[in-house]
Amino acid sequence: MNKGIENESGQSLSNWPDAAEAIRALAREHKGNPTELLALLRSLESLHQELREGLFQESLPNNRQRLYNLIKEIEANGGWPYIPRMKLRSLFKHFQAED
Repeated sequence: MNKGIENESGQSLSNWPDAAEAIRALAREHKGNPTELLALLRSLESLHQELREGLFQESLPNNRQRLYNLIKEIEANGGWPYIPRMKLRSLFKHFQAED
């Protein structure tokens, strides 16, 4: 599951698998503790928002050709990143299944 990612010049961003594994290890440390895991999920969501609204927006292309290339890359590699939230109904269904 440790997929490396590449930048636009095709070079591997080798730090990403290490960072992802560190987050997985942190999550495993808190297995069975929903409060801590929820805090981790909130931190990841906050980081996603911070990167999207800061560095990503600042680095958006300023001409059509670069914008076109970015859109092609987004479509070719899985679309726009999205962090889905668990619906409360799903949480309640899980709770009811244990009764």
